[in-house]
Amino acid sequence: MTAEALHSALDTLLSPRTPAGKVLVTGWFSFLDGEVTAGDALAERAVSAALDLLGIAHESAWSPVFAPGALTLEEAVPEAYEQVLFVCGPVHGPQVAGLHRRYAACRRTAVGVSVVDEKEPAVTGFHRILARDRGGEGRFPDLAAAAPAQPPPPLVGVALTHGQGEYGALRRHDQVSDVLGAWLPTKDAARVEADTRLARDDWRLCGTADQYLALLGRLDLVVTDRLHGMVLALRVGVPALVVDPVRGGAKVAAQAGLLRWPAVVPCEGLSPEVLDRWWDWCLSSAGRAAARRRALRLRGPDRAAAAAGRALPF
Repeated sequence: MTAEALHSALDTLLSPRTPAGKVLVTGWFSFLDGEVTAGDALAERAVSAALDLLGIAHESAWSPVFAPGALTLEEAVPEAYEQVLFVCGPVHGPQVAGLHRRYAACRRTAVGVSVVDEKEPAVTGFHRILARDRGGEGRFPDLAAAAPAQPPPPLVGVALTHGQGEYGALRRHDQVSDVLGAWLPTKDAARVEADTRLARDDWRLCGTADQYLALLGRLDLVVTDRLHGMVLALRVGVPALVVDPVRGGAKVAAQAGLLRWPAVVPCEGLSPEVLDRWWDWCLSSAGRAAARRRALRLRGPDRAAAAAGRALPF
């Protein structure tokens, strides 16, 4: 369904309506124990944008687990709404049936949903349904396709290690992983695991080094505490935000010094504020240009200087 078609469909589905009547937008993303998918979120965005164009006052209810601080179903008291709009996903099960009971005084409409069992209370409780598929028959493209486009966030690979027992009491790998694990979700980025380990029998891992280089080359940034996470990212011209997980510094810091790569944080100085600063630099034009220069040097004639242990002119 195109944005224009959705606009027209909602105008019809939500009529008649009073000028002051407010719509509550719900979906599986609203339930405390519901699953929030990218498709759900984009469908909600498409519907909200169409309601804005129609000039219809509306609010969306979100699971407090997924979106702390956002409006929840518990806070969305039925008396505040004229209509309830259920968006995306299958209409079935006790959660949807409970929505009918809670908002019994509101007119209830479902749009862009799947209808599996016509007789189920979750289905029969709606006054109107505009299904994307019904009884196995497709009706129109999913609402997620009509969501307004936004600038894409950076694509960030994460390569961490929990091993390297050879460093003994100097290891700070677990602490580094804990800090990065709590910090990374705070950044607006598409995150992918970019483990340097290779395997022939695990689809989650690359099977060859060339496959791994191809993966890195499509990223905007690599966050890593691994030597090869840094070196291979720079080889393909991708900035690396690096943490040395060994107290006092070890091979990661040593290679970073040889490559004159500045975005290296010692484990002793690890904090969200320091990570934020290097994140911004790595994704800046200066950081990207610095990574590209190192890629050219690493692939160029100056490799002989590196092999001889001399610093490269980065």
